[in-house]
Parts: sequence; C-alpha cells; structure tokens
Amino acid sequence: PGVRQKVYDCQECGKSFRQKGSLTLHERIHTGQKPFECTQCGKSFRAKGNLVTHQRIHTGEKPYQCKECGKSFSQRGSLAVHERLHTGQKPYECAICQRSFRNQSNLAVHRRVHSGEKPYRCDQCGKAFSQKGSLIVHIRVHMGLKPYACSHCRKSFHTRGNCILHGKIHTGETPYLCGQCGKSFTQRGSLAVHQRSCSQRLTL
Repeated sequence: PGVRQKVYDCQECGKSFRQKGSLTLHERIHTGQKPFECTQCGKSFRAKGNLVTHQRIHTGEKPYQCKECGKSFSQRGSLAVHERLHTGQKPYECAICQRSFRNQSNLAVHRRVHSGEKPYRCDQCGKAFSQKGSLIVHIRVHMGLKPYACSHCRKSFHTRGNCILHGKIHTGETPYLCGQCGKSFTQRGSLAVHQRSCSQRLTL
C-alpha cells in the first residue's frame, strides 16, 4: 500500500495533515485554544498528552528509566537527552563554529554567543544576560544572597560552582596542570595566569 496522502489542510497557514485530529490539534496554535486544564494548578494545554505529562510534576511519577544508571524521568524526551550522557551523542551542531550539544535548548543558548543576544535583563540595574541562570546569580548579588556554604569553613557563595572551587583549598586538590613545567593549581584561572609567565620564561 502507498503512503497515505495529506488531505486535511490548515486554512490559516496551508500546512497539511493525514488525520483530521492532527489538523484540529494544529489549529489550536492559531486560535490559542487550550482546552485541557490541570485541576491542581490551572495551567492549560492544547493536547491531552501534554496535560498528562505535566501532571507528573504534581504526582512525582517518573515512568521513564535509564537502563544504564537507573535514573528516572517524567518525560520520554528528558530520558532521551539524559541517555546521551552515556553514549556521548551530541546531535545538535552550531552552524557557525561546529560545536555540538546534547539538546536543542543548549544549542539555542549557545547561539547567543555568536548573535550577542541577551534577552534576560536585571530590573534593578539594567544589566543583560544571555542565560536565565546568569541573571538569577546576578540578582543574588543585589539581594546579598549566598545560598552555597562551604562545609569546611562555612564561607558562603553566590554560585555552587564557586563553592566547589573554594572547597579545593581545603582538600588540597589541584586538578589544573601546567603541561610545560608540571606545576598544578586549584583553579583554571590561576593556571592560565601561570602559563603566560611560564611561556615567557621558557622563550627567554
């Protein structure tokens, strides 16, 4: 049997569908209709399947489990993205610099490096950021919030990354190694500063 023809056309944009139900669902993009409402929080959706997936936020249900590590997810798509951690697969490539990413949203954020787009703006000082997470961290500076505390000395930090980096002072960990002289450092920035002076000494 041949491929079934697309006989249902959207009167708004001309897109065609093989099933009338698919056309009905698509038309809600144009009308804004979202007939499926969550009874817990009131959020509405165009498709019943999207509502079912959303409700797992409230129930805590995570039916999709990774066979590699056992971690569970509420959405099939989230599991697919997670599995790429194990396979190393990065199917989304930047057309400008060829850097690859595990999911489309990370690629979209990366593209702002090239475009210079900064859609997240601080209401207090007007500073703009390319990532929402960067804006959240910035707002903590205004508010004086430092939610990440060092377990050794209780010093607090705006970001988890800075807290982890600080912890290496206590553990003595020096993972950043100079390939020229073998000296190692707790921070990548310290290694970069050292390598500049190290290169100069070797060329003299």
